[in-house]
Amino acid sequence: TDVPSDGEAKADSGVPDVPAPADDTPEVLNKALSGLSSRWKNWWVRGILTLAMISFFFLIIYLGPIVLMMIVLIVQIKCFQEIITIGYSVYHSYHLPWFRTLSWYFLLCVNYFFYGETVTDYFFSLVQREEPLRILSKYHRFISFALYLTGFCMFVLSLVKKHYRLQFYMFGWTHVTLLIVVTQSHLIIHNLFEGMIWFIVPISCVICNDIMAYMFGFFFGRTPLIKLSPKKTWEGFIGGLFSTIVFGIMFSYLLAGYRYFVCPVEFNNDSNSFQVDCEPSDLFQLQDYALPAVLESFTGWSTVRLYPFQIHSIALSSFASIVGPFGGFFASGFKRAFKIKDFANTIPGHGGIMDRFDCQYLMATFVNVYIASFIRGPNPSKVIQQLLALRIDQQLHIFNSLKTHLTEKGLLPALEEAAAA
Repeated sequence: TDVPSDGEAKADSGVPDVPAPADDTPEVLNKALSGLSSRWKNWWVRGILTLAMISFFFLIIYLGPIVLMMIVLIVQIKCFQEIITIGYSVYHSYHLPWFRTLSWYFLLCVNYFFYGETVTDYFFSLVQREEPLRILSKYHRFISFALYLTGFCMFVLSLVKKHYRLQFYMFGWTHVTLLIVVTQSHLIIHNLFEGMIWFIVPISCVICNDIMAYMFGFFFGRTPLIKLSPKKTWEGFIGGLFSTIVFGIMFSYLLAGYRYFVCPVEFNNDSNSFQVDCEPSDLFQLQDYALPAVLESFTGWSTVRLYPFQIHSIALSSFASIVGPFGGFFASGFKRAFKIKDFANTIPGHGGIMDRFDCQYLMATFVNVYIASFIRGPNPSKVIQQLLALRIDQQLHIFNSLKTHLTEKGLLPALEEAAAA
């Protein structure tokens, strides 16, 4: 959290002020820490509430992927509310006709579109089995577009001559907020359904980097890192980087051995429930890796036994430590532009929910792109599900085409002999 300097306040004097949130630190903490300086008091408040948030994080992991998805939705709505509220305060737009209603209506439309896409993509068999879901799935994009178009027309009809510019400011504000918050939270859910490890490890790496950068900066920080965030130091940045890489490798090793964390979330037609069970892929099978000569001479080991996912965790940890903080710097610049210390005062010592998730959204996009680029391959089960949804004549056409292809490759006779045996 950062406070703009007097010089910045004067330079940006044309920007309306947003009222600073009141200190809502629990009274019991205020009394317990009353004898400490403000610096150490803030350290203890942040530390205690960080431990509380980490405990809550592990609790929702225990409750399973569906609960995690609901928590992501709740966090998304709260982040949207915090940013939109700042817009209302900055532009004094409470009196604009219909605008508060339209902002939340657009949030509903975008969530309907993204969650509908997710359900159709990951739970295809459930959608095809239920007639209402099948109809909604078939016309999902048309329904989504119609809903958005309704909101767009309502916005145009709500335009008032003396408020044109202000209304378009808030229209743009709402849509940029939707792009930053809703789109990224949708990617978080996609990562979750690829396997909980793709959700837990990246988020944990960002949390670890945030904590370790703060600790190294608090005790050893001397060299300022960036003007946007004067409290950030090079010592904290570098200490956070190395700590997070080590944490990522160790934490990945701990999770990669459990199917609950590595298996994709799928719907089981037989039990009518969501399940997390599979035969782990090669990514989560221990393998031997030869060490470079330098490390071999230093450790005395010629090989080391690792999960391939641990190698990928280095990329995740590095991004969380090097690029992830730029999400925080972006948020710092945003807050300075509007002369606010935090997005809200939801969490004492930490600010609002958006203050805690400014780096997470950037991380979610990277993980989703990383999976699509380097991890995910064709999914046979999804292909079969889509084939079974086709008409009989279309299925026969694909069967004959595939049979011809396998015969030309010389594979079909061998398969027939194996089946006969």
